[in-house]
Amino acid sequence: MLIPSRTLLAALAAWLALSIASLFLPTLSALDTFAGLLLLLWAAVDGLRASIEAPPAAQRVIQSTLPVGEWSTVELRLHWPARVPGAVKIFDLHPPAFAQQGLPAAVDTRGQNAQALRYRLRPLARGDHAFGRIQLRQRSAWGAWERQLEAGQTQDVRVFPNFAPLARHALRAVDYRNARFGLQQRRRRGQGMDFSQLREYREGDSMRQIDWKATTRMGKMISREYQDERDQRIFLLVDCGRRMGARDQEPAAAGDAARGSARSAAPTPEQAGLSHFDHALDAVLMLGYVALSHGDRVGLMTLGGPERYLPAQHSPATVSRLLQETYDLQPTLQVSDFEHAARALLLRERKRALVVLMTNLRDEDDQNLLSAVRLLGRRHLVLVASLRESVLDASCEESIRHAEDAARVAAAIDYARRREATLRRLQAEGVLCLDVSPDQLAIETVNRYLAVKAAHRL
Repeated sequence: MLIPSRTLLAALAAWLALSIASLFLPTLSALDTFAGLLLLLWAAVDGLRASIEAPPAAQRVIQSTLPVGEWSTVELRLHWPARVPGAVKIFDLHPPAFAQQGLPAAVDTRGQNAQALRYRLRPLARGDHAFGRIQLRQRSAWGAWERQLEAGQTQDVRVFPNFAPLARHALRAVDYRNARFGLQQRRRRGQGMDFSQLREYREGDSMRQIDWKATTRMGKMISREYQDERDQRIFLLVDCGRRMGARDQEPAAAGDAARGSARSAAPTPEQAGLSHFDHALDAVLMLGYVALSHGDRVGLMTLGGPERYLPAQHSPATVSRLLQETYDLQPTLQVSDFEHAARALLLRERKRALVVLMTNLRDEDDQNLLSAVRLLGRRHLVLVASLRESVLDASCEESIRHAEDAARVAAAIDYARRREATLRRLQAEGVLCLDVSPDQLAIETVNRYLAVKAAHRL
């Protein structure tokens, strides 16, 4: 597509002024006609040359999989087979769910048939995304036109949850207590249930650890050392319903903060703007990674949306399978049926497991959720991990200046109490419960899993 340049528009304006002047000064008529013909010839020839000019070859260099919330570098490579334009404006049609830095860009290409441009992208949503073609605007040879054209090919990319920092933190969780992230691991050598090895007796070993046959054979005291049970089953039941689309730190919430609202825990830059469902997937990956490192089996099932099922397994590829099963999931507008999901899970998982239900608990869930945990509790140990909106904490602590503020605070406190009552009823049924802010969900679920392992509750 050809677009008139500023030079052509200025020339047309000057010719129009000359034409107006020739109406009052007939002696300028010949000059007006000559200028018009010259302008027409200049624009026509320059436009014809620009329209038949071969577009540059273009290539976009980017990874086929990207982590959500992380900046990545994209390189655009251009090559002109014939005339090299003096300057080119470049824009890449990246997916709308990506933030970008460095575009549009103006590149001076004089004397260089090849040109490379780099810019940065930050995916803000998981799933499958598509790039359009690269958009270029270059000046024609005589400067009358700017040619807008497309080059290169469309390209598909996948955006996965950002698992790298989660894996780092999970390794810390397995090895020691990390004060910054709140991850805990209690090492209790010799106090597990599975036999690990024989070793020399140490002060503090109990008498039941002594292996008398080995002691007689070796002529010295030998103790048995045990480790935590392995090959146990962890099943992750993830809510994809409409409640999981909630987001903390929205613009309205930021406005509340400006009016004096308190925040329980501000999310990190990587987590800002993530939905509760994104935080739940982070917790799924982190808990799965830690459980697999402990030799346990990990499975997955979703409810309240597209049904995904991954049977419990402990192969090295299980984390990759978890990523593949969940990277394109998004919260839906469906109402989550916990009881139906519990029945479906019981039909598939007959061996005892720790079932971790990740949801955003509501007070209206009382009966449906209680029925579900009662069904699951007959065979499994159930942990309900609920995400608590930071806006709820902020509203409960908001200062009161007007009647509207008082009504909002009273409603928030009443809602929080009814929610706590639901949690107490779940605990009375023998259900383990977590009620944490979204940015703490992954850490707290790992800690609770390690506590269950330490207490031999599976």
